[in-house]
Amino acid sequence: MVRYHRRMRDDEIRQKLVSSNPWWAAASLGKDATAWSTRHPALKGLASYDVGYRAPVLDDVATGPVTDRLVVLTGPRRIGKSVAVLQTVASLCARDDIDPRQVIHVPCDGMNLRDLRRVLVVARAQTAAIDRDELRLRVWLFDEITSIRGWSALFKGERDNTDFGFDTVVVTGSRWDKTEDITGNLIAGRSGSETRRRRMLLPMSFREFLGVSRYDLPQPAAGHPASLQSQEARRSLEELSFLVDDYDLAWQDYMSVGGFPRAVSEHIRNGLVSDQYLQDLEGWLQRDVDPDAGEESIPLLLEALATRATSPLAVNPTAIELGRSREALDTRLHRMVASFAVLRCPQRDDHGRLVPRTQSKHYLVDPLLAWMPSRLRAGALPPAMTALTEQTIGVHLARAIERLGNGRWIAGDTIGYGRTSNDKEIDLTPVSLPSPDGTVMSVALESKWVSQGWRGEGRILTGKYGRGILATKSVLDVSGPVWAVPAPMLALMLV
Repeated sequence: MVRYHRRMRDDEIRQKLVSSNPWWAAASLGKDATAWSTRHPALKGLASYDVGYRAPVLDDVATGPVTDRLVVLTGPRRIGKSVAVLQTVASLCARDDIDPRQVIHVPCDGMNLRDLRRVLVVARAQTAAIDRDELRLRVWLFDEITSIRGWSALFKGERDNTDFGFDTVVVTGSRWDKTEDITGNLIAGRSGSETRRRRMLLPMSFREFLGVSRYDLPQPAAGHPASLQSQEARRSLEELSFLVDDYDLAWQDYMSVGGFPRAVSEHIRNGLVSDQYLQDLEGWLQRDVDPDAGEESIPLLLEALATRATSPLAVNPTAIELGRSREALDTRLHRMVASFAVLRCPQRDDHGRLVPRTQSKHYLVDPLLAWMPSRLRAGALPPAMTALTEQTIGVHLARAIERLGNGRWIAGDTIGYGRTSNDKEIDLTPVSLPSPDGTVMSVALESKWVSQGWRGEGRILTGKYGRGILATKSVLDVSGPVWAVPAPMLALMLV
């Protein structure tokens, strides 16, 4: 259903900007331009469940020079993008080299394209006092701009033809809309000298979870996915061999709570993620994936994906089980991917290329999503640890690949599964990656939640690739061409 927004008058836009940028008035009156941060509802709410985690995704904007950079920040709802933006604003307002009136925060919910166009004019006029001696660059932060259809084309024209092209621009959104040609309109030639143009804010990795949890465990540096079996990696693993059981306990904890900051905080403080927060996550998915369906729609879909995660998804029988047409399920799956709730794992050949006309596996991006059905719906099955581990290792590998090749996650060009000559599946087949020495292939990975008897599972890797790593529960063996590495230690090797 198309939703129409009433156009805002200029006086309404001015008032919205004044309300959203209280540091302007403080700076004009010579008062503390950061005092607002102690009263802002989002930041006050954060204080009630803060465990010391702060996403570094915009740290360079907060502390670096004001240039013509453009950054597109995406990620699931409820992950803290708005908080990251507000924390960046607070850091900018505290700097001596920036007038707080250079910082323009624009919450975009409820706005249409005409409103956005007027915001660019009105906001610059409202802050014109800082340009009395010379033009000063602005730092624009547009929150949830992807709710406005056509925004990227508007920004293309403004970046090409106005002073907006000299400013720092940060935009955030919770859905990646392929109808917006963001790459053509903005990334190509209109993002200044910025190299990390597309960024994602995802749930905490296992490393980040360890950083805020009660586990006092070493966190070895992550390496290149092609160097997971290097001599340096072997030495690092052997040095930590006496902590295998401790990592195992921490991993099981992480598998039960995931990495959404609010969930981690509730788990640390109360020992359990609240039903209220799970319902908040359900509401996000209902809004973005299936707004017209019944209340049980999302738990049923999540359960179907969680129980099938380790195999390519057979769409037709899954649609029948859910009481949907194939087209309706395809639409929901596409929305799950666009909303950063699901990561597709397609089949790839021995060179890392996509195999056409094959089905993909569908990994839930965070373990908590797999637990939601059994927490919210009577009779739903809890997820299996084997499936949770495979999905989480796959997501960690995809994050490592995204760091090496900006934009590969959005393009669906990160991970993939392989097949042997006798049609056995390899969970995560090698893919091509950049390195200082040119293009290299990642190490093949398998995931089996075992604490003994792993070599039989490892023979598939030996026969196909001659090497590889089997992610286990608590077995560490790096003596042969195929290694057994506990899943938590492998996750730390990736990101």
